[in-house]
Formats: sequence, C-alpha cells, structure tokens
Amino acid sequence: MQTFATTTGIVTTVLVAASMVYCLLALVGALSFRIDVRRQSRLPACAPAVSILKPVKGFDDGMYEAFRSHCLQDYAGEYELIFGAGSEDDPAVEAVHRLIAEFPQRQIRLILCPERLGTNGKVSNLAQMLADPHGGARHEFLLVNDSDIRVSPHYLERVMRPFASPAKKPVGMVTALYRGHSAAWTLGSVLESLGIATDFMAGVLTARLVEGGIHFGLGSTLAIRREALAKAGGFEALVDQLADDYEMGARIAAAGYSIRLTTEVVETSVPAYKLSGFLSHQLRWARTVRDSRRWGYVGLLFTHLLPLAVANVLASGASFLSIWLLGLAFFLRLGVAMQVGAGVLGDRLVLANLWLLPLRDAVGFAIWVWSFAGNTIVWRGERFVLKSGRLERAG
Repeated sequence: MQTFATTTGIVTTVLVAASMVYCLLALVGALSFRIDVRRQSRLPACAPAVSILKPVKGFDDGMYEAFRSHCLQDYAGEYELIFGAGSEDDPAVEAVHRLIAEFPQRQIRLILCPERLGTNGKVSNLAQMLADPHGGARHEFLLVNDSDIRVSPHYLERVMRPFASPAKKPVGMVTALYRGHSAAWTLGSVLESLGIATDFMAGVLTARLVEGGIHFGLGSTLAIRREALAKAGGFEALVDQLADDYEMGARIAAAGYSIRLTTEVVETSVPAYKLSGFLSHQLRWARTVRDSRRWGYVGLLFTHLLPLAVANVLASGASFLSIWLLGLAFFLRLGVAMQVGAGVLGDRLVLANLWLLPLRDAVGFAIWVWSFAGNTIVWRGERFVLKSGRLERAG
C-alpha cells in the first residue's frame, strides 16, 4: 500500500511538472501571436473579391446583429453575402429578408437548400450554396463562418491580408480566434465563455507554436481559395463529418497549402445555457476533438494543471512539495488565463470571472475523463454516433 501511494505521488508530480511546461508554452504562444499581429500589419493590402457563405438554421438572440456586422465592412474590395437555409419556414429566413431591406446597397442573397446530402446539415447547405446555378458564390475567395459570429468593420481586411504574405506554400486558408459572449448571465454560459478564452484558445496558440503553424480550421472563420477547396475534395467530402471546420483545414494542409491565423478576433454568441445544456455541449465538443485528433486529445491530460495539482496534493499526503506545486500551478494558470483571455482575445469578462476558473477546470477535467466512456453525442436535438470522424444517426 505504501509503495502504491509513493508511486502515485511520483506520477502525479511528474504530470504536474509536464502541465506546467504546457502552460509556459501557452504563454510563449500568446507572445508569438502578439508579435505576428505586428508582422501582419506590415503586409501589403489585399482586397480580392470575396463570397461570404453563411448557412443558417433557426434564429437565436444576437444573430441579427451578427448578420449586420458583415454588412458594415470597411473593405476596399467587392464582397457578397450569401445565406443558405433548408426551407422558407426556417426562422432565420425572415431575418435575412429584413437584412436585405436594411442594406439594399449590399449584395445579399438567400439560397434555399432543400436537399440533405449527409448528416451534417451545415455542410450540406454549403455544398448547395456553392453549386446553385442561379445565385451561387461568384468569387474566387470564399469565407465561411457560423451564423452567430459578430465581427468588426475591419474583419474582411484583416482576414484577407494573410493571403498576400510571402510563403513557401501558397496560403490556402485563413482562420480566426474567437471569444464568447452571452447576453444573459447563467453559470453554464459563463463557464462556456471562460473555457473558450482560457482553455480552448490557449490550446490553439500552443498547437500553433509547437507544430510550427496552424494545420486545421476554426468554425469562427474559414477563408478559402476555391482551388484549395477543390483539391481538398470540396464541401461534398465533409457532409458526414461533425468536425467539418477542423477537417477542412486538415485536408487543405494535406493538399499542399499553408493555413494562417488572422490577427482579427471575432465574437461568438454563447447561449444562456442551463448547467445540463452546458455539459451536453462540452461533451459533444470533447468527443469531436477526441475523434479528430486521437493522440492529441489524450495529450490534453497535460492541459488540466489545477486538477492534477490537487490530485498530487491528495496522493502525496499534502507534502510540502505538493502544496508548493499547487500554489505555483494556481498562479501559472491565472497567468495563462489573463494573457490569452484578456490579452490576446480582449475578453473583458475574463478578469471578472477568474474566481470561477477552479470550478471551470474541475468540470473540464471531468468532461475529459467522461468523453472516453462512449461515442454518442447530441447535436441540434438529434442523437448521433461518432465513427472515425463521421456522423451516424443513433438507432
């Protein structure tokens, strides 16, 4: 028994040390991104014609303001805004017609996408929006983002600028970091936003640092060259993929193109989750990442610094070293939260909600463990089974 306790104490101490290394990498990743912000600001202007594709389903609070933000762009080039809905009965359709009436000077169109080409309705709509012979996307550059994404007036300018950067490989995709915003305060929504700002985005910056760049996409923004999309198999290849944004970026990178991270940070609407809704969404996200990057997901163990430090205190019988490591872990975790969440993302609520960080990390660790217990997820009210990145309806 004594041997087991000693071994457990040693193992958890090693895990805590490795997690601290991860946090240091996240801090360096945040610094690297800030340096890149200055570097990208010196790139020549790049304003090619762009087709913005926004598949929609349903209508949530804040969505119309997100739509409007795309019509207020300070962009030197031409751009069009194309919405794709499954039917005229979709609640988002009325908002699109309202947008067209408010901005008659903008090129805004609605395309109905009645076919269901696969289990992923969003990608099914994108394929039909691109191929529609009467009102499909006209331009060489395509930009896809989620329906709830709100952007600044400089969004298009900053997203398209990396396409002009000199590189050994042509830039095939540009993607963007994001922060969460909820119109209503609930514990679930705050924990969700805090996780985005201090955990998920920290992981993206760390991956960018360690892997020498970005090799995947984020659904907040996917700006793509048509030729790169075609060589990656097109939207049709992704109609049964849950992690379509990640997979699209991975396929474009595999096709020989580079992927860049724009300096623009966008904002996504976080629903006023009840705790059950928050846990369901977190489990879906966790199992999606696990299915997309299996070994990388196992490595996420090292991102759970505070829970591991607490486990080390318990396993080591509250030794002086374990308590010292817990204190160091706490301040290191706060440093990452402030540098990434408040510094890089500009999320003003991170500092106000830092007191919830230990709870968020405890829930995050529990979700990570729970995610290995099955392959079933709930998405838009439907149950699916994940099998090698593909969605199958649960029987």
